[in-house]
Amino acid sequence: MVERNDKGNRLSAFVAPLLVLVLLLAACGGQTPANTPETSPSPAPTENSEEQGKNGEQGQNGGDENAMRQVEHAMGTTPIEGTPQRVVTLYQGATDVVVALGIQPVGVVESWVEKPVYEYLRDDLEGVQQLGLENQPNLEEIYKLDPDVIIASQTRHEEIYETLSQIAPTVVGEPLYDWKATMKLVGEALNMEAEAQRLLDDWEARVADFKEKMGDRLPIEVTITNFRADHARIFYKGYAGLILEELGFTRPEGHDADIWGVQLTSKESIPDMNADLIFNFNSGTDTEAIQKTYEEWTSHPLWQNLDAVKNDQVYHVNEVEWNSAGGYITANMMLDQLYEIFELN
Repeated sequence: MVERNDKGNRLSAFVAPLLVLVLLLAACGGQTPANTPETSPSPAPTENSEEQGKNGEQGQNGGDENAMRQVEHAMGTTPIEGTPQRVVTLYQGATDVVVALGIQPVGVVESWVEKPVYEYLRDDLEGVQQLGLENQPNLEEIYKLDPDVIIASQTRHEEIYETLSQIAPTVVGEPLYDWKATMKLVGEALNMEAEAQRLLDDWEARVADFKEKMGDRLPIEVTITNFRADHARIFYKGYAGLILEELGFTRPEGHDADIWGVQLTSKESIPDMNADLIFNFNSGTDTEAIQKTYEEWTSHPLWQNLDAVKNDQVYHVNEVEWNSAGGYITANMMLDQLYEIFELN
């Protein structure tokens, strides 16, 4: 573990090998976005951080601020002291969950769409340092932020876990789309387990309310479709799939496989999309090409013959809320849309 005292005297010694690693990663994965800020603005104090300062030795859950805790995660066990104040998040679901817990991180990675930050988080993340891409975060900038804890993902960051751990205590979540697992991990890492559990309890209450109001309309068989610039996809047990399953929806045979989904290369696969109801979102930045793909597939006779299409049960949903962000806040936004679709409000 790298000691973090006399930081200014050690910066050049640490950064030199770090830059070598960054260059190697860049050769394999591309360049860090040009619009990544060069400086690290001081984040505005959050309500939680102000309260911690008033309480002195008390953490979020009333524990000893200086107590050492052992946090288990996908890559092992990491000791974390007290209640971290300076939090870096390296995947979208972790950023969402940290904000939901009332914490403003000091650094985040760029969003997949609505760059550089998802619109629903922009007010909460105003002035927060950008750290490059989720699958290639800027290690030097992370180091400069002097974080107390780093929240990473095994899928994205397994190869740089040891380097991240030298910068600060690092906990690793997996899988990316399991927002409940992210909530529990972040709650433990930030010494906010009680608050994390309250949010989980609130969610469980909303799920119960939705299922009660839906009544005997459930179960409904649904498919999640996705159109991109050059192909179409069916999503299986990803983020939205897990939530729909929890809410009482069912999936066509094969759509419950424990993988993210399948990429369709031919319109002959359109019958695999068949269900009583289809939720669709389109993905990507080349909107013209995406729209062309969508129109080509949905004008095909096989699409027109799908049960959901014939019964006018195709609903267009938001990509960020249903897939890209993958957190607690967007889970509730997704549920809000389902309340509207089924007129339960």
